[in-house]
Amino acid sequence: MIQFDNLSFGYSRKKLLYKNLSLSIESGSIYGLLGKNGAGKSTLLKNMIGTLFPVEGNVMINGMNPKSRKPSFLQTIYYIAEDVYVPSLTIKQYHNLFSPFYPLFNEENFYKYLQELEVSVNGKLNKLSFGQQKKFVIAFALACNTKVLLMDEPTNGLDIPSKAQFRKLIASVMNDDRIIFISTHQIRDLENMIDNVIIVDNGKLLLHSSIATIADKLCFKTVSEIPADVKVLYSEKTLRGTSVVMENINSEDSGLNLEQLFNGVTENPVMAKQIFSSN
Repeated sequence: MIQFDNLSFGYSRKKLLYKNLSLSIESGSIYGLLGKNGAGKSTLLKNMIGTLFPVEGNVMINGMNPKSRKPSFLQTIYYIAEDVYVPSLTIKQYHNLFSPFYPLFNEENFYKYLQELEVSVNGKLNKLSFGQQKKFVIAFALACNTKVLLMDEPTNGLDIPSKAQFRKLIASVMNDDRIIFISTHQIRDLENMIDNVIIVDNGKLLLHSSIATIADKLCFKTVSEIPADVKVLYSEKTLRGTSVVMENINSEDSGLNLEQLFNGVTENPVMAKQIFSSN
């Protein structure tokens, strides 16, 4: 479990990126952290790995404080930064040097993931393209089998087939003891992949909900006229009519559109809170 208790963070006390953030993240789920560029998503991840520290409050991961950076903590968590760095090593050299830090590292799976992501195993890592470097780091991270996997914009630099393969791999490694936490502004890349959504904006937590609850509370559809008797969280003109995200008062089944959900929650946070707090 990851637990945030009244966490406030800022590079100065006068301008906080997060204010009194309280949030529980349970094992066995894939979380999508959605926010605009500059909303502090990367900052939140760095508080979780202990390279940045709260101004007030705290964060605990599986009963451990990231700030201590103890080996017993670090071997249970893996963080993929948006801008990956790889040294001038071959894949074999990298594997031999870094895999011993992770007790559950699976060498067979590592090379299988590399093959599935079509990563070249020849030459030095720093000579690979950015997309190949990103896929290498993803393969290594998955092979470490840590209880917590944090990824910051993991699909940046990946082409469309690689993004599809990435989603398949994430689904295949998920289990009840693991937390996978993905931060992104490329919202469409997470559809059909995550089971919990977290939306942050202006230092505030606007939504923390499971996909099942979102489907229960909201209806995503295209209409010829916007209904007047329901709460409409978001609307957008399209060639086929008007796409709306509205309160699901008739218990309709509809597909989820993460981009429209994000736009609706950030543009109408008060209404979103009303809808999700209603019985």
